[in-house]
This record gives sequence, structure tokens and C-alpha cells, in this order.
Amino acid sequence: MVCGRSVPVQALGFGVWRSACSTCGRLEVNMSAVPEEITSADVIVWGGGSTFAQQIAAGRHRLTGDEPESVGGNDAGPSPYDLLLAALGSCTSMTVGMYARNKNWPLERVTVWLRHSKIYAADCSECETGEGMLDRIERDVRFEGPLTAEQRSRLLEIANKCPIHRTLTSEINIRTKIV
Repeated sequence: MVCGRSVPVQALGFGVWRSACSTCGRLEVNMSAVPEEITSADVIVWGGGSTFAQQIAAGRHRLTGDEPESVGGNDAGPSPYDLLLAALGSCTSMTVGMYARNKNWPLERVTVWLRHSKIYAADCSECETGEGMLDRIERDVRFEGPLTAEQRSRLLEIANKCPIHRTLTSEINIRTKIV
């Protein structure tokens, strides 16, 4: 490792990781455990076929995803929709905070509440799709600090321009292959 001393790490599923830097925690990939068709990955997810629980590796961070007990999971971690909402909420807060810092505005805290539901398309007057069910995400944002009404309004505009919001509201192309 270039950045520090390499030490063995516990196997994290399918032998993907060979060692980690003891200085920064950066993981070294065990390339013999990675199919040759895979040249890079930002996130790796793995789990057994007998439960919903999944292990998630995002850089040097580890998470567990699962489903609630009410739908057959063990509630060992957030559900996939919870993780999606967390991505949108954290991106919203980060983007708004960065904008306010760049403007030297007195934003002290951003709090984002999110909810996901399914709705009938016919019940959505602002939606393009007219039939079937749609996913709806409701996002409430609170800006704390001595901000003017104009600053709050601009921060709301910026919230709707965060990268995850843009991704979720644009056309998404997902390519899946067996390796």
C-alpha cells in the first residue's frame, strides 16, 4: 500500500478484501476473488440466499441492509428504500450546506425528513404518468439560523438541485449482467 502499513483484515464476503492500510483504512482488493469482467465498483453488496440481510461495502465504510421483521427480515439494518431516502437526504443537506458556506450565509443546521410511498398515478396531478402506481418521495427541509426569507427560498431551490435529486428525477439507465 502506498498510503500506509498494510495489515490483514477479516474476510468480508467472497474474499473480496485482502488487506487494509492501518493508517487510513483503505482496503486492498483481493483481485483473485473478483471476476475478470469487473474492473471497478463504487459499492459492493453481498448476502446469503436464505435471508434478506445484506452486507454493504462503500469504500472503507461498512453497512448492513435488511428488511423489517414485518416483511420477513431481521431488521438488522435499513431497508433498501430507507437507504435510498438516506442518500437523498444526506445529499440535500450537504448541497445546501455547501451553498450556504460559499455564500457566507448564517445557516446553522439543515434537517431533512423523508417518506416513501406508492400512489396511484391518477391521484397525482403534477405527474406525467397517468396509469398504474408511482413512487412518491416526500421531503421536508428545515433551515436553522438567522436567514432571510430570500435566503431560505434560494436554499430550497438549491435543495432541488442536489445530485441525487437530479439523478432520481432524470432518466436512469441500469445495465445488469451476470459475471
